[in-house]
Amino acid sequence: MPSAHSPAPVPRLQSLALAWPPHILRQEDVAANGAEMFATTHGGFERLEPIYRNALIETRHSCVPIEWYLKPHSFSERNDLFLANAVPLLAEAAGKALEQAGLAAGDIDVIVAVCTTGIATPALDARLMQVMPFRPDVRRTPMFGLGCAGGVVGLARAADIARAHPDERVLLLVVELCALTFRAQDRSKSNLVATALFGDGAAAAVISCRADARGPALGASREHTWPDSLDVMGWDVADDGLKVVFSRDIPTLVQEDFRPVATKFLADNGLTTADVGGFVCHPGGAKVIEALEGCFELSEGSLTHTRAVLRDHGNMSAATVLFVLKAMLDDGARGPLLLTTLGPGFTAGLMLVHA
Repeated sequence: MPSAHSPAPVPRLQSLALAWPPHILRQEDVAANGAEMFATTHGGFERLEPIYRNALIETRHSCVPIEWYLKPHSFSERNDLFLANAVPLLAEAAGKALEQAGLAAGDIDVIVAVCTTGIATPALDARLMQVMPFRPDVRRTPMFGLGCAGGVVGLARAADIARAHPDERVLLLVVELCALTFRAQDRSKSNLVATALFGDGAAAAVISCRADARGPALGASREHTWPDSLDVMGWDVADDGLKVVFSRDIPTLVQEDFRPVATKFLADNGLTTADVGGFVCHPGGAKVIEALEGCFELSEGSLTHTRAVLRDHGNMSAATVLFVLKAMLDDGARGPLLLTTLGPGFTAGLMLVHA
């Protein structure tokens, strides 16, 4: 452990890797199927088509083909598919992240696993240990229920663990199979919106404070949970699966309530929005991106990487912000980067990454 007079250990993002399932959902095909399914209850295709068009999504990835979504499925069937697909996706992402860092599974001391779209007991990290040669004494920290906020909150927790144990290496795992939660018989507006947004994806990262660690420095983080906001987003549990909840105007919440939280976080770290080298924002949807650009006084269209990830992958809940982070790092982003997410709670996650 460092002495009282030694500099605080700095966790570094040694690697960041992504994975997604093989089936491609093209938005035009989803719109056609959605129109057929929902037109009788939502006023015809003319009223439905803008929901898909205005989402600014072209493709998403799914662990099942589009035909699967047209039929009813039980909760147990969905969860079996979740388990069958989440573990291989995590193995792919973890394998890439370890290779990038020049490490083997046996070099990892702690696993932080984030997911909210399926139920796994034993948890996903324990299941991954059956297919990858992690040490039996690796410490496991599964995290459930963070939703879209999980990418930043999970990364922050991994960084906290690395600071507390500077000689150890932490593997962050994030997987979300959001598309599996679509329920064909649910005619609610929330479910309809979900059909236009949700996709599947995974990410993995190696974080360490060790002297041999190289990569962007992981800085301060913060969470803010608003009171009386449990109804903003989340899941209700129905007989046939997880029922999506979007019950308040999230773009308005971003514009009115998120800005002072983000501004104070930056100020407490000696920064203003003008000092930020790049904004790494979870793309909840097109209107949320517009609200975030307004929140940070950016010109419309400025969040190019956020928009590109939404266009190509849709909303993958917790994994999405890590897709944006990787795109920006690969593109040579420099300076303090501000990561932001909003998820069930209603909770904001913020973090600084010094690239």
